[in-house]
Amino acid sequence: MTTTRKIEIHVQALAQLVDRDKADFADLRSFNHYKKGQIQAYRNQLLAKKLACDISGLSFSKHEQGKPFLNSHSLHFNHSHSQQYYALVMSERVKDIGIDVEELDRKVRFDALAQHAFHPEEYQIWQQQARDQEYWFKVWTTKEAILKASGLGIRLDLNSLNTQVHPSNHGGMCTHPLIGTFAYQNFILNRVVVTVAWRAEQSCRGFQFPQIQMIQH
Repeated sequence: MTTTRKIEIHVQALAQLVDRDKADFADLRSFNHYKKGQIQAYRNQLLAKKLACDISGLSFSKHEQGKPFLNSHSLHFNHSHSQQYYALVMSERVKDIGIDVEELDRKVRFDALAQHAFHPEEYQIWQQQARDQEYWFKVWTTKEAILKASGLGIRLDLNSLNTQVHPSNHGGMCTHPLIGTFAYQNFILNRVVVTVAWRAEQSCRGFQFPQIQMIQH
């Protein structure tokens, strides 16, 4: 009998974590340092709550490619933030997990980035979908989440990864020869896209998908 794999996602507005304005700081670097500290403090708070331990008991290290992990506990996590939101994913049994969050109203150079980062099939579908922004952000966040889950980050060419994101479905699987097979799930929360990805593990019954719980604060 196998234990069900579970993934827990937390989403929080950054305005609830970063309560000081850029104008309070001498320069942007100081503000970004403050913001990073606030985000890490909140991350540690959520991790400690999940583990039922004190924050002081958490100890972190980094993998060879720079991905942080807990060396004090067997809880796997990854986090991401956009301009307005923070997202944390954690799991006790799913080791290779990644997450990305973006706002649908974010101003980007859609076509330029798509030509640079999209696989030819992804770019073709985007064109067929009349350059739909939701599809664009689903592809973008899926790529980011998969690369973070794999631990390679930007060391893999984005346009070599075909996520096979579907225009209307909100999840799927894809394979790349350098990182293997990953599954992913897209969530559209109001005007926010959150995508979580994890290494797809095969059992005697085929690929077993974990249970995913979304918690909005």
